[in-house]
Amino acid sequence: MSSITVAKVLNNNVIIADHPQYSEVVVIGKGIGFNRKLHDRIDLSSVEKMFILRSQEEQEQYKQLLPQVDEKLIEIVHEILLYIMHSSSQPLNEHVHIALTDHISFAIRRYEQDIPIHNPFLYETKEIYPEEYKMAEYAIERINEGMGVELPVDEVGFVALHIVSALSNRQISEVRQHSLLIGDLIGIVENNLEYRIPRDSLDYSRLVTHLRFVLERLRRGESVRETSTLDGLMKREYPEMYTLAWQLTKVIENRVRIPVYPAEVSYLTVHLQRLAQKKEDEVGMETKREI
Repeated sequence: MSSITVAKVLNNNVIIADHPQYSEVVVIGKGIGFNRKLHDRIDLSSVEKMFILRSQEEQEQYKQLLPQVDEKLIEIVHEILLYIMHSSSQPLNEHVHIALTDHISFAIRRYEQDIPIHNPFLYETKEIYPEEYKMAEYAIERINEGMGVELPVDEVGFVALHIVSALSNRQISEVRQHSLLIGDLIGIVENNLEYRIPRDSLDYSRLVTHLRFVLERLRRGESVRETSTLDGLMKREYPEMYTLAWQLTKVIENRVRIPVYPAEVSYLTVHLQRLAQKKEDEVGMETKREI
């Protein structure tokens, strides 16, 4: 019987293994790494109920994310993704492992620091994606119960969008068009910041995910409520990144021929400021090394 061979145990629920068909893979499953040792063999029949990250890029991003995430949360997200697969009877884009785990981990940190984030797309999300919204309600309920937190209803909307992204089956021509556009937008950001974002980094994954959601909202014709308070804060505190965000939205408008709601600028500014800060931190570290 075919089997995988343990190459590295990342934690109790995640291992890196050599797969007979896909070479090195990341395998996620409850207890899959418990008491496992290097070169242990695991029958593929027992892996069928688990997720296998086949993409090398996705693997690298997931490996970077794992040390930052509670093991218990990894197990809970795995249960949630199994629930979504069974509820929808559809395969999931494997990127959701990274995107959803990263999002929930960040949401829990915001909760612990008492930093609320309002979701301006909550009502529209519930109306346009009712089935995915129900799945997201289950997800947040399970997370609150399992992690001992009280994430707000706003997070249901955010999680629902991740589910929509993972389940969406779009025409290849549109996917290519959006992929090209996102690549061009990333190039504009890098040229402006004079900083190349590592392609296997979480920063790159986060920015691409956000841009995908912007394009998805435009494609669906979703309206975005104005957030004047956040808009004023972003414009005042991060004027350079706010200007860059405006530039990006104008590029999007010209390419997709659909107006971009001004509120999108504020949320994009948040992501750009994170990248700008990351660049400053790296420059500071290089300066210290030289000294």
